[in-house]
Amino acid sequence: MEVKNKIVIVTGAGSGIGKAAAIHFASHGAKVVVSDINFNSAKKVADQIVTNGGESLPIKTDVTKFKEVEDLVNQTLSSFEKLDVIVNNAGIGPNLLPTHKARLEDWDRVISVNQTGVFYCMKVALQQFLKQGHGNIVNIASLAGLKASPNNISYSASKFAVVGMTKSAAMEYATKNIRINAVCPGYTESALLDQLINAKPEMDAILKSVIPMKRYGKASEIADAIVWLASDQTKFITGQTITLDGGTSL
Repeated sequence: MEVKNKIVIVTGAGSGIGKAAAIHFASHGAKVVVSDINFNSAKKVADQIVTNGGESLPIKTDVTKFKEVEDLVNQTLSSFEKLDVIVNNAGIGPNLLPTHKARLEDWDRVISVNQTGVFYCMKVALQQFLKQGHGNIVNIASLAGLKASPNNISYSASKFAVVGMTKSAAMEYATKNIRINAVCPGYTESALLDQLINAKPEMDAILKSVIPMKRYGKASEIADAIVWLASDQTKFITGQTITLDGGTSL
């Protein structure tokens, strides 16, 4: 995929899909800023990229804090002089409660990370993209942003919002050489899925029963789509949501 020498930020890149995407970008020649709220995790991923011959910079970022998002982009520009791609992957999972029992603090936290954090990253990145005349955003939404997801009100709301923000912004900047797309993973092997199954072990069999492929997705499979959307092979694609769910949405 054509991403060689592109400067790429991946948020939430210390584990899971973000880690897989960062490593995948680097394997195709991109220079990757590994951003995560856990600096140690970010550094381990960046070190792995460098060990394998790539170029990477770890940066600690809490995407719920606008100043830290600004610092993330500014540090990237100081090190690499431009920004080609931002992958807005940082996110947290649901607490699996019916809506009438949902805790207010859980709602505030999930919306802050999954929705407001994506907005902050889009806003700051877009300002730079407009200055330099090009850019690419890949937002990580979810199958839960496309279809009903019971006992999941805050997560569902946040991911529907990411899909809406992706489409709205894509229309705004389509004439500015800026593309904005989203990927919507289904049930994927990750810390969030582990959290779900640990909380309710019976969910493992239930979830696999509704996936036509009868297995969970792999983070590397989601990373394939992310890097593809960020590459020069998809220059006429914008405002789209690519669903990777093993057929679940069918």
